[in-house]
Amino acid sequence: MEAAAAASPVRFKSNYVVSRKIEPFYKGGRVQINRDGKFMFCPCGTKLNVIDVETGALHSLQQDDEEDISSFVLSPNDEILVTGSRALLLKQWNWRENKCVRTWKAVHIAPVASMAFDSTSTLLATGGCDSTIKIWDMIKQYCTHNLKGSSGVVHLVEFHPDVSRLQLFSSSIDYKIRIWDLNSSKCVAVLDGHFSAVTSLAFADGNTLISSGRDKICMVWDLKTRESKRTVPVYESVEAAVLLPEKGDFSQLGVKKQGLHFVTAGSKGILKVWEVATAACVYTQPMPFTLKEEASEHSLTQCMLVPERNEIVTVSVEHNIVLYDAQTLQLRKQLAGYNDEVLDVKFLGPGDSHIVVATNSPQLKVFELATSHCQILYGHTDTILALDVFRKGLMFVSCAKDKSLRVWRMNKDGRVLCVAQGLGHAHGVGAVSCSRLKESFVVTSSQDCTIKIWNIPESLTSKAKAALISSPEALHAKVTERGHDKDINSVAVSPNDKLIATGSQDRLAKLWACSDCSLLGVFAGHKRGIWCVQFSPVDQVLATSSADGTLKLWALRDFSCLKTFEGHDASVLKIIFVSRGMQLLSSGSDGLVKLWTIKTNECVKTLDGHEDKIWGLHSNKQDDMIVTASSDSCILLWKDVTEIEEEEAQAKQEEQIMKEQELSNLLHEKRYLKALGLAISLDRPHTVLMVVKAILKETDGRKHLEENIARLRKDQKEAVLTFLVTWNTNTRNCHEAQAVIETLLKHEAPDSLLQYSGIKSAVESLLPYTERHFQRLSRLLQASMFIDFMWQNMRLADASQQEDLTL
Repeated sequence: MEAAAAASPVRFKSNYVVSRKIEPFYKGGRVQINRDGKFMFCPCGTKLNVIDVETGALHSLQQDDEEDISSFVLSPNDEILVTGSRALLLKQWNWRENKCVRTWKAVHIAPVASMAFDSTSTLLATGGCDSTIKIWDMIKQYCTHNLKGSSGVVHLVEFHPDVSRLQLFSSSIDYKIRIWDLNSSKCVAVLDGHFSAVTSLAFADGNTLISSGRDKICMVWDLKTRESKRTVPVYESVEAAVLLPEKGDFSQLGVKKQGLHFVTAGSKGILKVWEVATAACVYTQPMPFTLKEEASEHSLTQCMLVPERNEIVTVSVEHNIVLYDAQTLQLRKQLAGYNDEVLDVKFLGPGDSHIVVATNSPQLKVFELATSHCQILYGHTDTILALDVFRKGLMFVSCAKDKSLRVWRMNKDGRVLCVAQGLGHAHGVGAVSCSRLKESFVVTSSQDCTIKIWNIPESLTSKAKAALISSPEALHAKVTERGHDKDINSVAVSPNDKLIATGSQDRLAKLWACSDCSLLGVFAGHKRGIWCVQFSPVDQVLATSSADGTLKLWALRDFSCLKTFEGHDASVLKIIFVSRGMQLLSSGSDGLVKLWTIKTNECVKTLDGHEDKIWGLHSNKQDDMIVTASSDSCILLWKDVTEIEEEEAQAKQEEQIMKEQELSNLLHEKRYLKALGLAISLDRPHTVLMVVKAILKETDGRKHLEENIARLRKDQKEAVLTFLVTWNTNTRNCHEAQAVIETLLKHEAPDSLLQYSGIKSAVESLLPYTERHFQRLSRLLQASMFIDFMWQNMRLADASQQEDLTL
């Protein structure tokens, strides 16, 4: 190991750049998927995000008016996307190119609450909060109908799928379904049967309609008689009812007979399949969460069928979007639309292929970085506060406000299961650290001011035995020790598994023996509470960060402070060692990450990517990437670009040397035009001046200068103009500057000169110095005239004296 370390010297890092951003893309509202199921449209405040379902990559359609999107719809042919905002404007988008094609007034006097296209993608219906419905001809671009008669917000509009009927169905807060005849612009029928808001309409054929409501029923309507054929009691508030296609094998969902079947999604957070003929539930999806009382927190708000991909898509109240196989309801993919405040994040998996995230909730989220697929892990019953991962990256530990810790294991297929649980703390467990050498123990600290050491049984660490575990194993604390007088914010295990460090709100860090939790020493010196403690991977050194805005390095031998790093303007929440322990990364409540070189005490780089407190900071095993997580709901992946930047700088330097050599060759060969162009591209004002001087020294220098300047491009002339402003300030170079100015004024029309960038400031700078040069020349001319006069007088006096002598 030592030989290998000696062979590859430590490369100090100098910069990181954001390579990936996991940010909120959905904050509530209706979600829509295009016809082939490749793109998903999610409203997020003033933006509409378009997500590639396969990769999770997104681009945004941003409104100019900075008003929230109240409703949107994509046409059945995927060509037209229309958004409505609180500014009472409708916008038509070319969503593939991120362009707004057309904007027009919605005519509604309140925001648009619902939208729908007809099956031909030519008519658009908008239901407003002003109780009216407008129909728009999207080809001729005008409003064809203004339908009045609804009461309150029109939250649902749907065209009848048969275009020849020209019927629109709507529902508002009076719980009735209205049928509008577009030929007469009148309401021809009212379907009255629901006792709460109608949430969805599904057309089975031309004459059968299924409606779902928050009154815990679904109703089957005969559109010929306009009467209710059947009422299906669902026993939960239903947000969506989706018809299953009659073609296809849905036997795994309890579909045994021919006839209509539909899927409901609602307040219980699971999907159910119903048979219309018998009004019976033939299939109930198993609950993914453990506690039945949690169901309301996971209720579903939307359900869609994507026939092209044979998928059912659900949207939950927690903003999670789940894609299921339509025939088996096997989970295919899950996307997390909103993360809330992110409290911790760690790399996970043997190749750091995943990240595990603790958001402000009892569920953990595990993101697969390649596809953005998100697993949601249920188990804790209160907010998860901290995470740590074992060295191999397959097992990790979480701790929460529910006073427990849980051990999780990732299988070969990437699925994560809870394998153990530990209870024993009297208050929320705020910090956790795993053993470093083997998966042998876990250390936790709590608001009850105690430290606990938990042994991990061998049955959990061996893959064969772990696969047989059906329910989480109970862990018991081996040692408990009261460590501090106030909350313990951080705990760390040393690289050799022999020492434990803790940091507390009482401003102290303490060192403990791992075997019996006996106190070895105290690190005192911070002025405010300590947020994080970390052992150096190579030296006998402990790093601490504090609410006093400083980082400190301490010697483990004598507990003395070795170094103090100052630079953060607020609390330093997390620290990690990088570059084999030669550098530190720190994150603060000011939203900044700082890179420090320990030897020089220097802050090498400040990374600004977050807008709020950065609670999570972790480096991958290869030490070439970090992940940060913040209260701004964003998770950033940063790539180490030190090597790339050094290579770029070296290539630039080599290119500069080559260009300088070429420039000297051109000057030697008197190829002035190329020399001028090259000197301008190198941004070398002095070299350009030397070229101009060389041209002027030639015979017919002025003429050559005019020819060369005239042949320059506009951007090159602009550059020369900025250069000559500087030359003109010096009397030695003013003649060359004036010669170039004269050439520009001669060969450029005033209008074209006014188009030059920076012309105004250039003229303002040139005028005073030019006047000064002319005054100096005027004085010089006067002085030379006086000398000439004296010389003439002297010559006359000499001549008269000579005449007298001859006489």
